[in-house]
Parts: sequence; C-alpha cells; structure tokens
Amino acid sequence: MIAAPEIPSEFAYTQDTDTRFSSDTDFSEDPDGRSANSTKGKGGKKGKKAAGEKGKGGKGAGRINGHHQENGMENMMLFEVVKLGRSAMQSVVDDWIESYKHDRDVALLDLINFFIQCSGCKGVVSGEMFRNMQNSEIIRRMTEEFDEDSGDYPLTIAGPQWKKFKSSFCEFISVLVRQCQYSIIYDEYMMDTVISLLTGLSDSQVRAFRHTSTLAAMKLMTALVNVALNLSINMDNTQRQYEAERNKMVAKRANDRLELLLQKRKELQENQDEIENMMNAIFKGVFVHRYRDSIAEIRAICIEEIGVWMKLYSDAFLNDSYLKYVGWTMHDKQGEVRLKCLTALQGLYYSRELNARLELFTSRFKDRIVSMTLDKEYDVAVQAIKLLTLVLNSTDEVLTPEDCESVYHLVYSAHRPVAVAAGEFLFKKLFSQREPEEEGAPKRRGRQSPNANLIKTTVFFFLESELHEHAAYLVDSLWECGAELLKDWECMISLLLDDPLPGEEALTDRQETALIEIMLCTVRQAAECHPPVGRGTGKRVMTAKEKKTQLDDRTRMTELFAVALPPLLAKYAVDAEKVTNLLQLPQFFDLEIYTTGRLEKHLESLLRQIREIVEKHTDTEVLESCSKTYHALCNEEFTIFNRVDIARSQLLDELVDKFNRLLEDFLQEGEDADEDDAYQVLSTLKRITAFHNAHDLSGWDLFTSNFKLLNTGIENGDMPEQIVIHSLQCTHYVILWHLAKLSEGSSRKAFTILCDLLLIFSHQMVSGGREHLEPLVYSPEDSLQSELLSFILNHVFIDQDDDTNSTDGQQDDEAVKIEALHKRRNLLAAYCKLIIYCVVEMKTGADIFKQYMRYYNDYGDIIKETMSKTRQIDKIQCAKTLILSLQQLFNEMLSELGHGFDRSSSAFCGIKELARRFSLTFGLDQVKTRDAIAMLHKDGIEFAFKEPSPQGEGGPPLNLAFLDILIFSADHMYLERFMTFQMALQREDCWLPLISYRNSLQAGGDDDTMSVMSGYSSRGSSIRSKKTKPPAATAGTSAAKRKLPEGTESSSSEVWHQSMQTPVMMPSPHLTSTAMRDPKRGRDDSYMGTPQHHQTPMDYNSQVTWMLAQRQQEEARQQQERAMNYAKLRTNLQHAIRRGTGLMEDDEEPIVEDVMMSSEGRMDDLNEGMDFDTMDIDLPPSKNRRERSELKPDYFDPASIMDESVSSTYASLRSG
Repeated sequence: MIAAPEIPSEFAYTQDTDTRFSSDTDFSEDPDGRSANSTKGKGGKKGKKAAGEKGKGGKGAGRINGHHQENGMENMMLFEVVKLGRSAMQSVVDDWIESYKHDRDVALLDLINFFIQCSGCKGVVSGEMFRNMQNSEIIRRMTEEFDEDSGDYPLTIAGPQWKKFKSSFCEFISVLVRQCQYSIIYDEYMMDTVISLLTGLSDSQVRAFRHTSTLAAMKLMTALVNVALNLSINMDNTQRQYEAERNKMVAKRANDRLELLLQKRKELQENQDEIENMMNAIFKGVFVHRYRDSIAEIRAICIEEIGVWMKLYSDAFLNDSYLKYVGWTMHDKQGEVRLKCLTALQGLYYSRELNARLELFTSRFKDRIVSMTLDKEYDVAVQAIKLLTLVLNSTDEVLTPEDCESVYHLVYSAHRPVAVAAGEFLFKKLFSQREPEEEGAPKRRGRQSPNANLIKTTVFFFLESELHEHAAYLVDSLWECGAELLKDWECMISLLLDDPLPGEEALTDRQETALIEIMLCTVRQAAECHPPVGRGTGKRVMTAKEKKTQLDDRTRMTELFAVALPPLLAKYAVDAEKVTNLLQLPQFFDLEIYTTGRLEKHLESLLRQIREIVEKHTDTEVLESCSKTYHALCNEEFTIFNRVDIARSQLLDELVDKFNRLLEDFLQEGEDADEDDAYQVLSTLKRITAFHNAHDLSGWDLFTSNFKLLNTGIENGDMPEQIVIHSLQCTHYVILWHLAKLSEGSSRKAFTILCDLLLIFSHQMVSGGREHLEPLVYSPEDSLQSELLSFILNHVFIDQDDDTNSTDGQQDDEAVKIEALHKRRNLLAAYCKLIIYCVVEMKTGADIFKQYMRYYNDYGDIIKETMSKTRQIDKIQCAKTLILSLQQLFNEMLSELGHGFDRSSSAFCGIKELARRFSLTFGLDQVKTRDAIAMLHKDGIEFAFKEPSPQGEGGPPLNLAFLDILIFSADHMYLERFMTFQMALQREDCWLPLISYRNSLQAGGDDDTMSVMSGYSSRGSSIRSKKTKPPAATAGTSAAKRKLPEGTESSSSEVWHQSMQTPVMMPSPHLTSTAMRDPKRGRDDSYMGTPQHHQTPMDYNSQVTWMLAQRQQEEARQQQERAMNYAKLRTNLQHAIRRGTGLMEDDEEPIVEDVMMSSEGRMDDLNEGMDFDTMDIDLPPSKNRRERSELKPDYFDPASIMDESVSSTYASLRSG
C-alpha cells in the first residue's frame, strides 16, 4: 500500500435522512494520541512529499473528506453530499480534486471511505489502517464491522431519499474520471489505489461490498472507455496533422512543429497505454469474475456495461473476445440478465456500420435469439423479437423462413406487447416491398393503389395461419405499425366490388370472406380505439390527438360504407357468413352523417337490403345481426329514427301476421301437418325471436300465440322440438321485457316473494330427516345480499312523503299513510327473517340496527325483536354487528360534519343515545354477557385508534371521539394496548374522549362489583354491623350462587387477571370485579380492612383514594338507615315479591310478539304502549312466560335492584 499519514477519521455511516456532520474530530492527534505532524510517511511513487510535511500550516490541514472547515464548523462528508444529490456533481468533484492537489492522501482516504460507506458499512478506514495494512486486511476489518442484521444497503434500500442514490453514485464516478482525465489519473497513485480497492471489494463474500464495488468498477471502466476514445481521436488528429506537415515541401516544412507533434503523439500513446492497462486490470480483475456472480443484479450490471463499451469504443471492444460473454449470458437462468443481453445487442445491431463485425456472432447465436422469442418472461420475448427485427433490417439472408415463421404466429399472442413486436416484424418482412409511386403522377386509389397488393398479402397470411377466428388479434398486432394500410377501406371496398384488372387474378370466395372479416375488425379498432377482448391492458385515457383521430376515422368510414354497404349486401346477400360481418358495420357509424351528408337515399337502400336478407335467411346469426343493426339505427337522438322505426314496424307487422296465420293453420291440421308447414312456422318464429331479443314487441301480444302453441304441444306430445325451443325462447323474451317494465308495487311484491323463496330453500330445508333435499339448498351470493339490503334501505327507511305509493293526491289521508307504513313493515319483516334464520350474514343487520332511533315509532319493535333473536343465535356476532352499526353512523357523521365536529351536536348525541339503547339489551348480568361486551369494546377501541393523527404521533387519532360513544358499559381494560405513555399524560380538550372512557372503565369495574356481589356484600355488611366478625362462609356462598352461575368465579378471575396484564407503562388500578377476591372475605375486608399491596399509577392515586373514602361513608350511612327502618324494610320486601311476576323477562326470551311471523296483523296498536325511553309493549303473557318456573327481575328498573338488595339485607338480618 502507498504510505499515508496518521489521520483521525472517526466517522460512521448512517442511513438517516438528516444531514450528519463529523463532530469532535481532532486533527492534531491520531487515534493513538500521537501527533500527526511528528510522523513522516513514506514518499509516493513520483516523489510526492509526505503528508505530514504538507500538514504543517498548509491549506490541506483544515480539510476533511475533501471539504473545507471554517470556524470549527465541519462540512458534510462526501457520502452525505452524494446521497442527498442536491449539489451539482461537478462542483463536488472539483472540491475533491482541489483537496487532492493539496493533500492527496487525505483526499484519497476520503474517497476510500466514500466507497466503504456507499456499501452500507459503518466502519471507517483510519489513517493507521491505510498506512500499515494491505487491502485484504482492510476489507477483512470492514467485514467484521459490517452490520449484517439488515440485508439492506444504499443500493437496495427503498424510500424516497434513496431513490436517486444509484444515479448520483454513478454520476459521481463518471464526473470524477472526466475531471481527472488530463492529469490526476496518470499519477500512478489515485487510480491504482481505487482499482485495487474495488477489485478487492468485488471479491468479498459480503453482498453489499460485492454489489457496490462491481457497480463502481463498471462505471469506472465506462468512464475510462470514454477517456480512451478521446485519446484515440486525438491521436488520429495528431497523426493526420503530422502527415500533412511532413508532406509539405522542405522549404515550407516546420521542423519544430514536427517535433512537437511527435512529442504530443508519444504522450498520447503513453496515456493510451496507461488507460488500457487500467481497463485491462478492471476487466480481468472484476468483470471476468463478476459476470457470472451468484447475484443476478451483479451479472446484469456487467452485461449492461459491456454493451456500452462495445458501442462506444467498437474498435477495441467489438470483437469476438468480448461478444462471447454476451452470447454465453443469453442462457442465464434469470430473465433480468437475459434482458440486459438483448438490450445490449440491440444497441449494436441498430448501427449499420457495426453489422459487418457481428456476422460471426449472429451465425453462432442466432438460434438462441430466435428461441428467446418464446421466453417465459414476456419482457425478454418482446426484446428478442425487436432484436430479430433489427437483424432483419440489416440483412434478409440471415433469418431462414423457419426462423421467420416462429415469429409470425406470435401476432396472435394474448400478451399485447409480444403481439405488437411480432406485428412489427411481420410488417417489415412482408410489407417493406411497396411499389414506389411516380413523382407528379396522380395518386392511385382503390384497386390500383399501392396498398392493394399489401392488403391481399395480409389476407393470404391470415388464411395460411389457419386461425380464422383471430382476425381481430391480427389487426391489433399490425395497428401501430400499419394503421395507414389497415384503414385504406376504399381499397378494400374496391377489391370486393370492382372487377379485376386485365391480367389480375380475382379473389376467391374464401379470400373475400377473410377480407370482409379483416375489414370489419379494422372498422371496430378505429371506432373503439382499444384492443380486442382478451388482450386489453386496462382502461387508458385517450389523448386529445387520439380522440381527434378517432372522430375523423368514424366520419370517413361512415361516408364510405354508407354508400358502399348496400351494394355489398346486395352482392353477398345469399352468403350467411359474409352478410353477418357486413351487417355489423352500421353499429360503428356516426349516424348524424346520414343527415349532414345528405345520404338518406343510401339509408333507404340499406333498410331495403336488410329487409330482403331477413326474408331470405333463417340462420340465427344472420337474423340477430339484422336485429342489432335495426337497434343501432333506431336511436332517438338522431333524425333518422322515425324513418328506421317505420321500416322496422312494417317488417314486424308482416312477420307477426304471417306467424299467426301459419300457426292457426298448423294447429288446425294437427297430426296431418306436413314438414313444409312446420318449416314455415319455425322459420317465421325464428325471425320473430331474433328480433324480440333486442326489441320490445309487447305490442304484438306474442305470449298468447306462443302459449297456445306450447299448450297444444303438451296435450298432443307431437310438437317438433325446434318449434318448442324457439317458442320457449320467445316466451322467455316476453317475460323479460315485462319484468323490465315492472312498477314499484310489483318490485315490492317480487322482493317479498324472493325473501320467502330464499327462506324456503335455505339450509333449514334439510332439517327433520330431509337430507335428500340437500341439492335444492341455495345460499344467496354476496351480490344478491347487497341488492336485497339496498332495496330495504331505499324503500323502507324513507320519509312518509317520499313514499311513491302515497303521492296521488291523498297524502293527508291517514288510512293511506297507515297502509303504506304497513307495506313497508312487511318488507322489513321479510328481510329480518332472513337475518334471524341465517340466510344472509348477520353483519348485514348493521344497516338495519342503526335506524333504530330514527325510525323507532315505525319499526322499533321489529328491529328490537331482530336484535333479541340474533343475540340468542350468537352473542359475540351480535355484539360485532351492533358496534359495526355505530361505526357506520360515526363515519357518516364525519363525512357530513368533518373531523372537527362539535361533540354536543345532535348527530353525535344521537349516536351516543343509540349506543345506550344497545347497552340495555345486554342486561345487568355482566357475567353472562361478559364475552359479548368485551368483543364490543375491543372492536370499538380498535376503530377509535385505527386512523392515526395527521399531526403525527403527538396528535389524537382521527376517530378518538368514538370512545365517547362506548361509555355506556365498561368491563375490560383492552384500551391499554393502544395507549402510549404520552397519551396518558394528555389533558387537552381533544383528548377528553380518551380520559372519559378510561375513567368509565374504572367506574365500570366498581359498578360491576356492586351489581354482581350486591346481595353478598349487603349480607356481609349487616352481619359485621351486628356481630363485628367475619361473615360465615355459607352466607357468602349462597349469595354467590344467587348471583353467579357455577364456574363463573374462577373464570372471571382469570379473565380479569389477564386484563390487568397490559403492556402500557404501569399497572392499572385494581378496581375490578370482586370475583377476584377471596370469597371467604367480606366486602369490608376488601375495601376497609387489610391494605391491598399492589402498585397503582400515580395518575390515579388521588382518584382511587377519593372513591374508597366515598364508599366507606356510603356503607356506614346505609347500615344506620337499615338498623333504624327495619319495619319499613320488611314492607318493601313484601312489595318486591308481589311485583316480581310482572317484571320483564330475561333478555334471552322474546320481549314482544313475533312480528316476523305476524306482520299481516292490524296496525291499530302500532304506536300503542311504546314509551320512547323503555319501549315497554303491553302484550299478554306468552305460553313460555307462564310456564317458566323461575322469574328474574327487570334489570332495567332501578327499583327492582334496590328491592333485591333490601330482600337480601332482610334475609341476613333474620338469619342473624
């Protein structure tokens, strides 16, 4: 290694986007603490002074990484400057060159660290390492310090700040060599060191080193090739000048100039030799090893750059010694590398001057290039076809007919880029020999135009390919390169209508059919401007130029074919295949041209020809084409509508009259009818059926005649099969056209019938031992479920005035309004039955449940009963559906009011009230509904924290206000998973929902204690007040049995224990259910007895202390009142027992009558007994209600809770 001074370089590579400055770097001492100036390094190869001597007071002493230091402020490292890419690269390189001129060792060390840092290594090469260690040792040391935890490095890191790093890195190397090409690169120091370093790094086992150094070496080689090319040009110029000066007469010859030119040529030759030595070192040291690297990206870099060298400096590199590497690599297993080979060769074959040098390579690797047209990678196949096209341009003798045929068939490929590339190859091969037009001669048109033979060639190729159903693919493949040829419709029409010229061979019938099909495809392509079906690449926005071209093409085609189509139809009227294609042409016309171009007589001729074709043909395809043509011409937007409509009506009148007459005779003859009569009926029925497909023939009453025909066939059983098939098809069209005109009332009836059918053919069909009906079970698809729900939302949840059935001047009639409401209730009940019986997904009920408050008076009972039934089916899924409905309402409110809405607004308060109503459906037995409530809160919390704040981490989530809605029941601490320490410290107004909700969770835990263990705690309190000793175990056990089901205590304890293990900051206060506590200890032991040794957050200490104090005071006051009012307690107990039978049943039982099955009942009691707050409906007790052996109190009535507490206290006093 070249000697270098001891220079501290304590810099570390970082991947942060912020600009990093080197800090606390001492230039007076090396890393070992010795003075840098006291150590002299070894001299350079050309007698350069030691760096230590230069560092004494020189300008280079104040530099680091090639940049100045002023006033103690250190500038960015070279790597950071290149990474940011904001500075002009030439100025960056000039700064480095200036630094190199002052102290080449410092600057070179900066350049070495630049390559190390560009590889993603955080290690730094120090002056000590640079001076005393070999390259291999330095690379080994850097490998040890390489952070391999992440496989990313600057060339592979994704992100906006690294997007342009590769281009900036390559530009830096190129500019560096270009700026140093006249002096520095020849000092036998800088380039030798850099090439030696890059060669060593390219052989490293670390991918980042190998990839980065290979890219740097290849770009360095490319830059040197440019330098060598400039030297070669200068040498040639100098040689010419020398020869010119030497050839002068002796008297005019300047000997000094000759000597100067000789000296200059000698210097240029020396520089050229030195550059070639550098290139040989890079080629043999890096390229030869890395072009077959295990990493495909590294191999691709090598092949890409060698293509550049051969193109730039063909005299030195365009030979078999270098071309063989490209040829070998075309067999690479990675498509990326094969693609680089083809693109490199395209640059060579594109130049006609270089083709002569590629003859041997072409003959050797032509077969491989041809086979690559079928590459599994479409990009590779496209470039292979383009390369063959360039080969074809250079010479026609290289590719054999077999080679060309292997490309021809690709015009029918489903992949459009491959097909377009093959179309260009085909166009170059077959259509390049165009007859030249004589100057000054009139332009030949029609059959005599130069395109005539080319169009014939297209037809011949299409027929020889034997893919007659793919004419649209062929046209699309040739469209980009041969649109002018394919849009020569005048020539095509002339080839079909005009007689052949003397000596010209006429088209055969098969060729005419192919030409008509190709002509139709070209018209469609010009009118629609998109590829055929199966080859589309998605919707593409057309440019203004493309739109103008499309409009011009439609105008021109209409003007041509409006005149030529009637003669074409007349000529080929008996040929079904030709007529079918010709009749499709009017579908692409600009019909306004018939009026503006005064072409009405040609329209009359066209309608007359279509009528004759309908009368002549019975082929279904021909008749359907006629029907579609009439449908296209019968456009009410154009003035020709009346004329076409009259012609269509006349034709249909004749067909229907003929059919009715023939049918009467056919039915009367019965078994005596001959085949000719049946054929007449069938042919007429075919024509009518084909027209009924695209036209509404309801005015001709075809159902009656077809019904008579089918009924006769059923009775006699001898009706011809084809007549029955077409009669059924015609009847099918009749029904479809009637369904398309159904009124609103019919749609409601159809909806009810559809719901009943879905219920009948649901999975319940196989119950009761009817498994043999399994094939008949039908489950509606998602699209059908969505349409059913949309129908309900559009026809049920509407205002009274919006009901279309009550807009006939009777809106004030109460009877009409009630009747309309009754119909809407029937629709809603029909759909809710599908939810209850699991025909549709339960989550679809969210759109129904969210209407509970708004349409409470109209459908409140139905919606509430639906919620009750769904809760019985699946409590968890019901809870998820309820929270989904709240989320939908919240999102709708945000779309209307925005994220900065007022939480006191009516919309937000309405959602909170709906959430409160939903909470009442769960009851107060939180042990039974714990899982459902937990799921409800879980989904709600996730929704509240799902959308992050646009302000960053410090701002509240966008949906944080949703937590206000969840404050209707609190049981779990799932919230802690989403909270951060910063969130817990926030006290601004925007964080109030989070503060309130978290407080409700703690209060909810306390309420849970009161509700679940109320009887137990009351008894314990009474006993302690009387006897001042712990309660008996039996008392606590009996209370627990009365309030908690078996096994609940342990399970709830586990649940609460898990809920307390939250990953946030500190443990939450244990204000949870008393099911966690020892059942042998009373309530006083938990709250006022032995202190609980558990850690609580500092934020809640004051709150917890206040709550405990309030409970102690409240319990003391209740004990005094109970002791003084014993008689009153007894009276209340008796009253509670008497009223127990009239309370609401448990939530598991129906609350109202089954409105799903009795939706046809009277409407008189619609609003009777409906209280807006409690929604109690006065209904007679059901049979299930009377037969129940155990009644539970109404958990919605606070009085019942107090009575239960009173009864428990009274019982404990009696037992005491």
